Amino acid sequence: MQILGENLQKKLLEKIRVVEDFPKPGIVFRDITTLINDADSFAFLLDHLYEFYKDKNLDFVVGIESRGFIFGAALASRLHIGFVPIRKPKKLPFTTISQKYSLEYGFDEVQIHTDAFRGKKDTNILLMDDIIVTGGTAMASAKLIKELGVKNLYACFVLKINGFGGDEELRKLAEVYNVLEA
Repeated sequence: MQILGENLQKKLLEKIRVVEDFPKPGIVFRDITTLINDADSFAFLLDHLYEFYKDKNLDFVVGIESRGFIFGAALASRLHIGFVPIRKPKKLPFTTISQKYSLEYGFDEVQIHTDAFRGKKDTNILLMDDIIVTGGTAMASAKLIKELGVKNLYACFVLKINGFGGDEELRKLAEVYNVLEA
């Protein structure tokens, strides 16, 4: 289990498009579609994540809607384990539990199926998303996962946006790995 060296991090960061003033003025948006549509870069990232997590005895990868689905499902497939989605309200068809979290302009909510881990207790779970900024969605998702009785919780983000402290509180609930930082 090794983090990427500085040169490899730089190569992957170069594959992420930076869009100024999106979705509104003053916001610098990191567009990961340019990373995932580069076959070599996407495969390299997934190979790295596989090597990083293969010895953690994971039972499931949980992806946060929606871009966490891309990385989470691909990694779960490589690890030969199940994938579980965490979604916004009213998107999951079965019994769910919910967790609200605050935004700068109000509240939002995430949900997970109550049987997401097929009744297994003491599971090893990896929570996956593309980017962490303030960490609100990740914290809410981690709390949901913890409610389902996990043994070990890991969290992985392809990119951490520095200066917002997004992973600080999360580190109290999970072992966090940010592949890249900007």
